[in-house]
Amino acid sequence: MARLRLGPLLRYVDGARATVWVEADRPCTAEVRCADGTRGTARTFQVAGHHYALVPVEGLRPGTDTAYEVALDDRPVWPLPDSPFPASTIRTPGGDGTDGGDGGDGGDTAALRVTFGSCRWAAPPAKTSHLHDLGHRGDKGAGRDTGKEHDPVGPDALDTLAARIAADPAAPRPDVLLLLGDQVYADEVSQATRRWLAARRDLSEPPGDQVADYEEYTHLYYESWLDPEVRWLLSTVPSCMIFDDHDVIDDWNTSASWLAEMRATPWWRERILSGLMSYWVYQHLGNLPPEELARDEVYAAVRATPDGTDALRAHAATADADPTTARWSYRRDFGRVRLLMVDTRAARVLDEDKRAMLDPGEAAWLREQALEGGCDHLLIGTSLPWLLPHLIHDAEGWNAALCRGERGARWARFGEDLRRRADLEHWAAFPTSFDALAALIADAGSVADAPATVCVLSGDVHHAYVAEPTWPGGGGPDARVLQLTCSPVHNSIPASIRVGFRFGWSRVGRALGRRFARHGRLPRAAVNWRRTGGPWFGNHLMTLTLRGRSAELRLDRARAEKGGGERLETVERTTLTP
Repeated sequence: MARLRLGPLLRYVDGARATVWVEADRPCTAEVRCADGTRGTARTFQVAGHHYALVPVEGLRPGTDTAYEVALDDRPVWPLPDSPFPASTIRTPGGDGTDGGDGGDGGDTAALRVTFGSCRWAAPPAKTSHLHDLGHRGDKGAGRDTGKEHDPVGPDALDTLAARIAADPAAPRPDVLLLLGDQVYADEVSQATRRWLAARRDLSEPPGDQVADYEEYTHLYYESWLDPEVRWLLSTVPSCMIFDDHDVIDDWNTSASWLAEMRATPWWRERILSGLMSYWVYQHLGNLPPEELARDEVYAAVRATPDGTDALRAHAATADADPTTARWSYRRDFGRVRLLMVDTRAARVLDEDKRAMLDPGEAAWLREQALEGGCDHLLIGTSLPWLLPHLIHDAEGWNAALCRGERGARWARFGEDLRRRADLEHWAAFPTSFDALAALIADAGSVADAPATVCVLSGDVHHAYVAEPTWPGGGGPDARVLQLTCSPVHNSIPASIRVGFRFGWSRVGRALGRRFARHGRLPRAAVNWRRTGGPWFGNHLMTLTLRGRSAELRLDRARAEKGGGERLETVERTTLTP
């Protein structure tokens, strides 16, 4: 009898189709049964002893909200028995790309709500109310410890979002959830996971208390996605995901010398291959529209054999050896809202003389998608912020110049050490790529039928803010351009770093940054910018509400209440366009 091990996750949704991801404990046929009679089935595929299915559901009606259940080998397994949550549903947009409703925010035009954030450290195992229903707690680490553990980083914003939606299912909710990196922390595990690792192997051997192989990666996803509130939330709100460094390891692909050192260690190859394999299974597959899945040669190869491990491992090995052979970036269209989710980790060019955030093929793909036109709003999802506090931007450009040898070999060695210690690896650390993105945004915002907004959505830096660029000489786009940064969903930032970020935005910080720029002989950046919101600290989610050519931004913070419990509190709400 097959059992549901993880999921369901509602991933792709359009007006007539959806995909639902599940993991079972053995080979079986997974079926999604909708209340309107629509059904979809898929046979599981196997990777490293685990069994997964991405179930396509077709024939849905636009502008509807239909409950669904999941069955394995014809036996219902979702919703869980005695679940306190409302039924999981598939909400399809209307035929015009809207949500099919009245907007829900007081307007008379339907809206698209895009909620995003990044950096979610797995919550301590305090909530175990439904894990017994899995029937296999402890098997391969699927269950979470029953011991209660203090949460050192405060309420989880995804938990509080789930509670808000569950309390009033008819109220406005996100139409899509964008998770912009660090969905799991392979190098910073919880105490419960550390105990599980110690029972499995000797932690005195590298990589110590970090994950080492595919099996250990699966444990991270179990710990993160079996959280009852998050599990239900991901079953009923469609999601798009992209990795960042902690999904593999801190500072992943910081520089050529970093990569050479990692490849010389005896444990790195298994770590990177397992990281890419697990990302492909748990995150990447669900990002793709059904027509792209149908053309995906790796997906076909994995499903064509009783055990797809070798096929997927070969793909990961090829992608690691030559990043141009795999594209993790993708495009999603939500009516007249276009999302371009950009890989800023695996697609890097690390040669100091040719250093770039995106390899030429990736950059060409991004440019083609952005300049196509025909959208009211263009969203560029990149885990790493494009516009940073001015001091940090100039320090990263200065550091890149040092590492490139602008001040000689001694300064280059100092620069490489500083780059790793201070995580100086955002768009500003790739000056040519920074300017190229500025030029692309200017072009995309100036084409015929240009969008009303171009928003760069980012995370990573463990605080939230809004920044707005201007182009010297008035050569900027017609669209309003904004950097929207929201991080973390569930993590923390030391008080000293908070002070540093605030200082980085200040006039004094900006003046100090210009001194760094002069020492590094840096040309002026292609754009100027100013902070127009924040910085805000805490566990947050940002929501863009897009209605026609208008846009509104809301920032919600997860707060613990004095009498117990947690809630989302709106700390900022602003109109971006009329």
